Amino acid sequence: MVRRNDGRRAALVDGAIEVLAREGARGLTFRAVDTEAGVPTGTASNYFGNRDDLLTQAGARVYERLTPEPAEVERQRAAKPDKETYVQLMREVVGRVSGFRTGYLALLELRLEATRRPELRAVLTERVRADLAANLSYHEASGLPGDATAVKLLYLAFNWLIVEQLTLPDVLSGAERDALVAAAVERIVTE
Repeated sequence: MVRRNDGRRAALVDGAIEVLAREGARGLTFRAVDTEAGVPTGTASNYFGNRDDLLTQAGARVYERLTPEPAEVERQRAAKPDKETYVQLMREVVGRVSGFRTGYLALLELRLEATRRPELRAVLTERVRADLAANLSYHEASGLPGDATAVKLLYLAFNWLIVEQLTLPDVLSGAERDALVAAAVERIVTE
């Protein structure tokens, strides 16, 4: 029987994210999640039907936690739709994602695991497509310069920039990262 205490479920999924980031997918066990979440042994198995269910929910939770607050979205929408605003928006996105280090590292682990698990690959593919579609929709509604191809190119470029910052943080300084974000927007986004 799967339990319904939403607070405990969230703590378990957050624990799974931490385990994935620290130990990889092979280290993700119900026992490890129980320990990370600080709950009695056996709790995770009461909340998740199987390991695939836990992996899938961990991926969804990362995206949930990376979603900007409504006030931030409104502030961004109220800004002037020009390249300067675009650069600031991209810096905020890169900063927000990089700021949730364990979440992004867990997501990378989930992507690697998805190469071996078709069900997880299907779930992640659907989620990434939806995320990209939301970014394209937001861009179109915002009036910011550039087209769908520019949005996709920035999405791909900044994902690797974030990987670089999280896995090898001494390669680029924060100032270099900010300059690269500005340069990418300037070179990819056309009026």
